[in-house]
Amino acid sequence: MTSSISSKPVVAIIGRPNVGKSTLFNRITRSRDALVADEPGVTRDINIGTGQIGEADYLVIDTGGIDSGASSEVNELVSARALEAVTDADALIMVVDGAAGITSEDQYIANTARKAGKPIHLAVNKSDRISVEDSIAFFELGIGDPHLISALRGQGVESLIREISRDWPPRSEEEETDDSIRVAIIGRPNVGKSTLINRMLGEQRMLTADFPGTTHDSIATKFERHGKQFTLVDTAGVRRKGKISELVEKFSVVKALKAIDSSHVVVAVIDAQENVTEQDLHLLGLVLDSGRSLIIAINKWDGLPVEQRELIKKELDRRLRFVNFAEQHFISALHGTGVGDLFDSVVKAYRASMIDINTADLTKLLEQAVEGHQPPLVRGRRVKLKHAHLGGNNPPRIIIHGNQVKSLPDSYRKYLANFFRDTLGLIGTAVKIELRQGDNPFANRRNKLTPRQIEKKKRLRKHTRKKK
Repeated sequence: MTSSISSKPVVAIIGRPNVGKSTLFNRITRSRDALVADEPGVTRDINIGTGQIGEADYLVIDTGGIDSGASSEVNELVSARALEAVTDADALIMVVDGAAGITSEDQYIANTARKAGKPIHLAVNKSDRISVEDSIAFFELGIGDPHLISALRGQGVESLIREISRDWPPRSEEEETDDSIRVAIIGRPNVGKSTLINRMLGEQRMLTADFPGTTHDSIATKFERHGKQFTLVDTAGVRRKGKISELVEKFSVVKALKAIDSSHVVVAVIDAQENVTEQDLHLLGLVLDSGRSLIIAINKWDGLPVEQRELIKKELDRRLRFVNFAEQHFISALHGTGVGDLFDSVVKAYRASMIDINTADLTKLLEQAVEGHQPPLVRGRRVKLKHAHLGGNNPPRIIIHGNQVKSLPDSYRKYLANFFRDTLGLIGTAVKIELRQGDNPFANRRNKLTPRQIEKKKRLRKHTRKKK
């Protein structure tokens, strides 16, 4: 795994389910990237992060719990993936539950890890609940001296890491800048998100199975294609709130939404065989609210009869008008059809979201927009739009200054957004229009009359009374 992920040393955290592996991962990486809950089986895919404890420069892998007697297809896949991490890592941390003592699962994992021929470091977690005498029993596993730690509180973790990484190269003083294009893959459960990422990466990196709920975490994977850096984020399938009953799924929804917010481009995967569902529309609405660039991938397109394809295209045109700026790709993640074209759209959408244009040019475009379609009258007066400037990116925010802009209807705001997007050739990104109205400096102020003006006003009043 060192060669496929990075040239940095890699330490893999292994152990049976619910012994605190993900808590330790979060402690070492000083993040909350791994899901943590007081129930077994929360981590299914591998989770990769950069170690932040100690002086060395290294990566950490959080693996799913290894189960020797895996009773389901998912558990078998999880165990197989964790064992792959054992093979590819440079060092292993085997985590056991100090309060529970040694189990048959621990014995199985220790024996398996020894066969890999890698340095193994035994971490006895939850050690604040046991005595030093009780910890002696863990020598029975035959993988060296036990390190008494508390992943939750951080006790003993730093000394464990320093022992593991003492011969590893130090971390560079210069911080790495992430200049990759972050792409979040979203969709309902079991629409083929992980399969699509595996196809885009060209390797079996994500856990896949032919039933929903295989992915719980949001898994980020960096890679390079044609000289460009990408980070793909596989998110958990988002279900409607009414169908979220498990604590883990609630966490997954939050992480999926965070992945959207932290991305540059979102690829929304729709199952062609199920057409557009209400949940698909809900997800697209979340992307639209976030302002992220959007690409729509209609998956499982192969094998559909021509008549059904035509019906689906008509349905897409009808129901996806509110995201008409997004390019659509008809793909097969399983067989790779059309997947390569996604990258060109991702790059175009990213560039569009990061456009840079000066104020003079934007103001000229604003004048063209107004000339082509005048703003409406408000209480008999025309709304005046004076100038525009770029207020930010991802998405592009165009700020327009003028008079009475607070009275400008939403329909004209949409017209302006569409005009700027079409004129600038922005593909795959929404355009946010912000209207700003200057305050009248003389509002609620009365001129102070001079003595001569006051006398003149009095004479005028007398003259008016005499006429009456």
